[in-house]
Amino acid sequence: MSEPAVVLDDLSEESEALDLLVRELGEDRWGTPTPAPGWTVAHQIAHLAWTDRAALLAATDAEAFAAETEKALAAPDRFVDEGAEEGAKLPPAELLARWREGRERLQEALRAVPAGARFPWYGPPMSAPAMATARLMETWAHGQDVADALGVVRPPTARLRHVAWIGHRARDYAFLVRGLPVPAEPFRVELVAPDGEMWAYGPEDAGQRVTGPALDFCLLVTQRVHRDDTALVAEGPDAEHWLTVAQAFAGPAGPGRPAEGAR
Repeated sequence: MSEPAVVLDDLSEESEALDLLVRELGEDRWGTPTPAPGWTVAHQIAHLAWTDRAALLAATDAEAFAAETEKALAAPDRFVDEGAEEGAKLPPAELLARWREGRERLQEALRAVPAGARFPWYGPPMSAPAMATARLMETWAHGQDVADALGVVRPPTARLRHVAWIGHRARDYAFLVRGLPVPAEPFRVELVAPDGEMWAYGPEDAGQRVTGPALDFCLLVTQRVHRDDTALVAEGPDAEHWLTVAQAFAGPAGPGRPAEGAR
């Protein structure tokens, strides 16, 4: 994992990159459908604002966050959509202001968390760097939905290394959340970064491995692309299985996206 200041700076840059996509949109374009069924551009930004608020509570008020967790447990299939629906009803200028304020407050809170401290989350407890990495992953993933909706092609950046890292780390969680047995052996993951550098995770002598473009891996673990539409190569049956269930985010197993030929 990167140093706290590094990942927090990258989170700020990722948020600003998405902000640039939406800040000049006309009010009608906030209603543009995105690849996520039932979600518009407004829903995507509202979800980020809602999740930033939840992360702020987790980092600063464990009791209040516990109450939010109870709501999630009571409606595990609806609470994410409900949070997005509420924010998406706001006028775009108000929603944008809410998102900006919330992400700034979260940045300040995470920078103030003592080294080594952990706080609760919907998945495993988080440190400040891990939370910042998770927020960057979500910001990038929902930003991809917005970009796709607007017909914008975003060049991949070195910030993807955080998404790749959390995707690799979440391997076991992706199996557990589906009630599947976790592979006994570690995997080797070797990804080609946007600048041609190699990002590698896991032991070099691992019997099972995943190789390919970092962008494809990040799109897959955030469930923004179907496994069949990537250039990723899996060696070993468990590694191949992982690529069909990979999930970098906390919460229930996501349905993923259909293959291009099935749309």
